[in-house]
Amino acid sequence: MSRYANWSLLAAALFLTVGIGAFFTRDQWLPWIRGTADDPADQPGAALTPTEGASVRLSPQAVANLKLVSQPVRLQNYWRTLQVPGMVVDRPGLSDRGVPAPVAGVVTQVHAFPGDTVRPGDKLLTLRIVSEYLQNAQSELFKTSREVVIAEEQRKRLVPLVEKQVRTPAELIDVDNQLKRLRTTIQALRHDLLTRGLSTEQIRAVATGEFIREIVVRAPAPHDDVAQPKGGADPTPPHSPPFKGGDGGVPAITISEVHELKADLGQQVQAGQSLCVLANHQWLYIEGHSFKREAPWLEQAARGGWPISADFVEDDHEVWPAPAAAFKIRHLANTVDPTSRTFAFYLPLTNQARAYEKDGRTFLVWRYRPGQRVRLHVPVEEFKDAIVLPVAAVVREGPEAYVFRQNGDLFERRAVHVLFEDRLNVVLHNDGAVRPELDYMAQGAAASLNRILKAQNASGGLPPGAHFHADGSLHMPGK
Repeated sequence: MSRYANWSLLAAALFLTVGIGAFFTRDQWLPWIRGTADDPADQPGAALTPTEGASVRLSPQAVANLKLVSQPVRLQNYWRTLQVPGMVVDRPGLSDRGVPAPVAGVVTQVHAFPGDTVRPGDKLLTLRIVSEYLQNAQSELFKTSREVVIAEEQRKRLVPLVEKQVRTPAELIDVDNQLKRLRTTIQALRHDLLTRGLSTEQIRAVATGEFIREIVVRAPAPHDDVAQPKGGADPTPPHSPPFKGGDGGVPAITISEVHELKADLGQQVQAGQSLCVLANHQWLYIEGHSFKREAPWLEQAARGGWPISADFVEDDHEVWPAPAAAFKIRHLANTVDPTSRTFAFYLPLTNQARAYEKDGRTFLVWRYRPGQRVRLHVPVEEFKDAIVLPVAAVVREGPEAYVFRQNGDLFERRAVHVLFEDRLNVVLHNDGAVRPELDYMAQGAAASLNRILKAQNASGGLPPGAHFHADGSLHMPGK
């Protein structure tokens, strides 16, 4: 009986020792019995540890292949935007300018062709005058000029005779009145010929009997009222963007491009008929198209002067200088297109240009061109103190949305609440799932990380030291 008593005492002592050890180590084994462990991230001041089955360890090569970049989370204000299509269009009264024929004539020479650049005063076309009116005006000017000379000579002869009382003063008064009428007629004829395209030197030659048979149509000079858009709504720099030309840099506003030639060599044209169209694309419009139900948002943006960002299709940001950061609506159209059921709104656009020399001519290359497509982002609603991440940093699985937080060499998956999502960014609710200023979040490749995580869970977890590559393949230690 003593033998059995000794074994009983030994077993009781053993069980008592195991119970005491289990009691003091309950923090280590109790979570395994429960099946889940408390998240240390929820405890203030606790160190971050990877959540079971929700973390991925990647090799440095995989991180480089995925181009994973982690940045700290910061709260910011973000605008929910309305995306509307747009197009670069000419600005009426500034972009294009027609050049009419001053008189009826026949085109005998073309000096500037489509694509050529011209400065004010450069030759465009030469016309042989066939206008009977202009020929008669030249004849009248020459005839009247000769009559003035004759009347002046007659007055010189009358003055001494009137002083000697051989002739009456009334005759001298008649001659003076005749001179006044002739000079008035000459002034009117000179003004008429100036409006017909003749220069002052040519008019002087006509008065001496050298009639003009050909007239050169030249590029008009820019007027002060169209040299620069008026109003404070235009994002116009204090000076026009220069280009490197043969004269060391001329403001682009003084340069025009022959956009269209409307008269052929040998063609007879009438007075006022369009000969060519000159274009200067320095000041343009972005024409947006929106539906009527979106008009209140656009009106609010126009009234408040809110900045609108624009994405230009096929724009090369590496070659050209940085464009304007934002644009503002100048006005909204008050008509609806009957076909598309949309209305237009306009944003001023200041263009950029470069020039190059070839065959002794200067050619312009504009950055923005009429017809170029634009995507406009109109601000609608502002999210304050929100968490903003790139679209690639969030992955969705049904109703759930996940992001990945970097914890050393691990990337932990976290469920988040998405408030708004557009083409570029995702706005997250600041509900504690992601801690601002503390957590470093992966800025991309969330879909790849989620695929690797699902493959890891499907394989029953990772052995110590094992990790996944960017393609989802498992790398075992020592292999």
